Amino acid sequence: MHSVIMAGGSGTRFWPYSRMERPKQFLDITGHGPMVLETCNRLAPVVNDEEMIIVLGSEHLDEAQRLFAGRKIRILAEPIGRNTAPCIGLGAIYARYLGCERSIAFLPADHFISDRHGFLRALEHAGTISEHGGIVTLGIVPTRPETGYGYIRRSRHYSDSSGYSVYEVTSFEEKPDLNKAMEYMQSGEHYWNAGIFVATADTILKEIKRHLPVLYEGLVLLEKGLKDGTFDETLGRVYEGLKSVSFDYGIMEKTKAPLFVVPCDCGWSDVGSWESLYQLRSPDYDHNNNLSDGDVLFVDSGNNFVSGEGEKFIACLGVENLIVVDTDDALLVANMGKSQEIRKIVEHLAAQNKKELL
Repeated sequence: MHSVIMAGGSGTRFWPYSRMERPKQFLDITGHGPMVLETCNRLAPVVNDEEMIIVLGSEHLDEAQRLFAGRKIRILAEPIGRNTAPCIGLGAIYARYLGCERSIAFLPADHFISDRHGFLRALEHAGTISEHGGIVTLGIVPTRPETGYGYIRRSRHYSDSSGYSVYEVTSFEEKPDLNKAMEYMQSGEHYWNAGIFVATADTILKEIKRHLPVLYEGLVLLEKGLKDGTFDETLGRVYEGLKSVSFDYGIMEKTKAPLFVVPCDCGWSDVGSWESLYQLRSPDYDHNNNLSDGDVLFVDSGNNFVSGEGEKFIACLGVENLIVVDTDDALLVANMGKSQEIRKIVEHLAAQNKKELL
């Protein structure tokens, strides 16, 4: 099995720790090292280094090369971020160029998984299914009525000799409101969409050709460039003419190819916000459900997450449900329930041209 690790994106919901120069995937968010490194190490039992392909933004190429110095992991730098469909297409043509004829796992670089064994078992099984055609996605078994994730709805059980649960996919659902999320939990037919796909390069490229023809034409040029040595110069020209489109929207919501979901209960989190990190670290709470990094005092306070980067003492008195993140040049104070909206701050800073804070 090959893997394409998608390490683009700016991680705006982890501002002020996450910045353009060092986005979330290059930070030690969970205490296990930079997330992209953690992702590669997680895959190591089933994917060799030379079979791993990291796709990232050109501005982070030097950091990645430093991080993976001495390893045979392939690193591709996109000149412009164009979302996940071009990223997956680029990874597919490069894997085929490397001689990969079997399954490829396409997965984000910035997720947390506590049960590596369970995750890899599901991933390998998805790989076996995908080699018979179609696209397989891992469906995370929901543990709560979550409104921040998209969902995958399963239909009938797919006949498979391994005894592992596999289902055909009925539909992909948008992020629901709370009532709908509770319905999804109770139905037992819905899984969180983690954005993890497994397919052969030929399947991916066939679907891109059918649904995103302009992207496909660009990928054909890039594949030719890999063979004749003009890849680097062709890459910038091709990406300049591409539209930004997600793989979910561009392919998964439109394809008529066989779609399957493998349920996966592996302690997954997208660690997509300060609130999700707070929830992930629940074993570290104090008796009032406060979580802190640094020199922090809580008095008559509860359900707060306070993180101090420097040596500054931080005291909280009579506050509830706050996120406080203190860095050298910025201080974030936010309601816990608004952590998904922290990107609005980044948008305001960009509009005011405060590049030093981005």
